[in-house]
Amino acid sequence: MKRIGRLARAATAGARCEFCRRHPRGAVIALLVAAGCATQSTGARPVTAAAASAGSIPTSLRWSRSSAEHRAIYLEVYRAAGDALAQRSAGHQTGSWAVILDADETVLDNSLYEQERTLAHQPFSAPSWDAWVKRAAATALPGAAEFTHRVQALGGVVVIVTNRDDSACDITRENLRRAEIAFDEALCKPAGAGDDKNPRFDAVAGGTSPSVLPPLDVVMWLGDNVQDFPHATQALRLTPVGDASLARFGVSWFALPNPMYGSWEHNPLP
Repeated sequence: MKRIGRLARAATAGARCEFCRRHPRGAVIALLVAAGCATQSTGARPVTAAAASAGSIPTSLRWSRSSAEHRAIYLEVYRAAGDALAQRSAGHQTGSWAVILDADETVLDNSLYEQERTLAHQPFSAPSWDAWVKRAAATALPGAAEFTHRVQALGGVVVIVTNRDDSACDITRENLRRAEIAFDEALCKPAGAGDDKNPRFDAVAGGTSPSVLPPLDVVMWLGDNVQDFPHATQALRLTPVGDASLARFGVSWFALPNPMYGSWEHNPLP
């Protein structure tokens, strides 16, 4: 989830509702029915399961929660990443190299939080997100646990770099353990720092604070947001700007699908 700060906006029947700045969760669920904005002030009752099945759940969330394609793509990407890693790690000394992964919507599935907020006709809020994090209830996404264990079996170090606040890092580590995600270090966003992960990527490579590990050769990155990759931005969608960097995907960069929220929400339509 990508832990990026932004204002989330949901379009509803010709009206726009601007919701609270989303940090660290990403944008609020994109589709609310027209009554959704009104019910924030009228205190309407949450929709029933029957109403949800009738279409009040956004298609992006429905796809993430229930589609065969979502599961298949995660398994496919993690399998491909594991196969590529076997080649990329060849010749490296055990413990000298690392794989960096994002947490939310990369290894941890927070779609239940999105569903609960939608059924309550409520947007993202920092208190509700904090409560969700403290539940440590996010489950592992398909293929994620197996991949992280494969990294370690090949002799690599697993580092989770997330934009969850540092104050939530201990419970995040507990959630990772409950989900059976293997990891050697989890680096959250330091207090007062921005959402840019590159300083933490550099810390892992250089063996400097906030990492407590020795210098590591980072051979692969995995994430659901383009900003989970070194110095990558949404500009990569542009031709020819992104041509060279996009070539890294499927080689040393592997992207997972997240249609629920992300830095892409600010991109203008072509």
